[in-house]
Amino acid sequence: MRRFGMSRPLWRILEAAVALVAVSAPLAAQSADSVTLAQAISEALDHSPTVRQARAAVSAANGQVREAWATVLPDINASASYQRNFMVQEAFLPRAIFDPTAGPDELLKVKFGAENNWSAGFTVNQPLFQVDAFIGVGAAGQYRALQEEVARGTTQGVVTDVRQRYLGVLAAAELVRLNEESVRRVRETLEDTRARYRAGLTSEYDVLRFEVQLANLEPGLRRSRDAVATAKRALLIAMGRDASGDIEVVGRLQEIDILEPERNTPEHRALIALSGPLLDSLALDSAAATAIAQRSDVRQAELGIVVEQARLKVERAQLFPKLSLFGAYSLTAQDPGSPTFFGGSSQYRAGAAWAGLRVELPVFRGFREYARMQQARANIDQNRARLALAREQTVDQLQTLIAALGETRERVASERDAVAQAQRGYQIATAQYREGLGSQLQVTDAELALRQSEYNYAQAVFEHLIARSNLDAALGTVPDAADLVSADGR
Repeated sequence: MRRFGMSRPLWRILEAAVALVAVSAPLAAQSADSVTLAQAISEALDHSPTVRQARAAVSAANGQVREAWATVLPDINASASYQRNFMVQEAFLPRAIFDPTAGPDELLKVKFGAENNWSAGFTVNQPLFQVDAFIGVGAAGQYRALQEEVARGTTQGVVTDVRQRYLGVLAAAELVRLNEESVRRVRETLEDTRARYRAGLTSEYDVLRFEVQLANLEPGLRRSRDAVATAKRALLIAMGRDASGDIEVVGRLQEIDILEPERNTPEHRALIALSGPLLDSLALDSAAATAIAQRSDVRQAELGIVVEQARLKVERAQLFPKLSLFGAYSLTAQDPGSPTFFGGSSQYRAGAAWAGLRVELPVFRGFREYARMQQARANIDQNRARLALAREQTVDQLQTLIAALGETRERVASERDAVAQAQRGYQIATAQYREGLGSQLQVTDAELALRQSEYNYAQAVFEHLIARSNLDAALGTVPDAADLVSADGR
């Protein structure tokens, strides 16, 4: 038998290949990288466009510093040229210049130059007193420091964003787990109720109620799975990966012990360590001092003032006189006939050298410097107002976050107790229902209470870790690459 012109053995080989691809494709689609929080942050810092842009700005600022130094270093230029005259210029001069006996109307044709003209030389210019140049070097250095701080702030923003996206994936995954547990519990109770109904121990109405409850839970499970996919796509984008890929994050919110961190697994201890510090209201003063010294927006406002003050000095220095030393040396040669480098003989060469001092005094430049100084003063005032606002917002934000940490920590403790009580209540309700001592409504209420308490605990852990991440950003102490390696332990 032939199919599309292929022999039977070849067709079987093709069918086997297609079957192998069909089997391996789902397996490949199901495979996903397991990524820790530290790895996610490291990838984001390596691939983030905003981080690359900030680093490029620092590189440009380094170039401006080198350019500023160039204005105070000597300026040396060298040049050389060769000119071939195919027709040497000629002119007529009175013959009496060369022959006193010649008549006044007699002229003599004279050549100016030779067929080959050579010239070479160099010039030197060294600023001796140029206030704006020397101040400009310092201003460029301050601008570089500002760009470095902007890059640090951008990096911290990326780290905080990845942290919270990672925690968002954990929260969405926890909701999936809770819904799956609810569906499993309801299905088990439904199967038990159906068995009891077939044995005549319960009514059909009880079976219908559990079937309705299960039907109401399954759409929520699908929505929670879609939410996990959405959260993973957001994390992949933040990491610089293809959003169509797959990823598995390390950690489970329900297993994280906020109250006793030493009881956590190494993976969860690393996750807590990268979630930020734990402070209380007694540490507000020291936290505020740390934030004012470390927060990027505060430091950017401070450096902005310094940069504008340096700019003001540069514009004011434009009104000062400038003193510079200059000098030059030149060598020329002419060569008739075939070219010989620089004349081939010293009798066809001539040299010159000179040096001097140059003084430049600005007299009137259209009030340009005064206008620029006015702009610099306005920018200084803006940055001072920005700095004052940033400091006020820092203290207010710290108070809010420290209070949130305390509140979520207390909620974690209470919700953990509630989960234990709800689990015990569900066990009692199901046991009584199987013995015919309880009602289906009691089982439903117990399952709902257990699901709600487990969700509340996971939500409290999530909000606590988010608050710690926000606190770290508010303090300006977001971990760098070295902290990521030590926390991850890989």
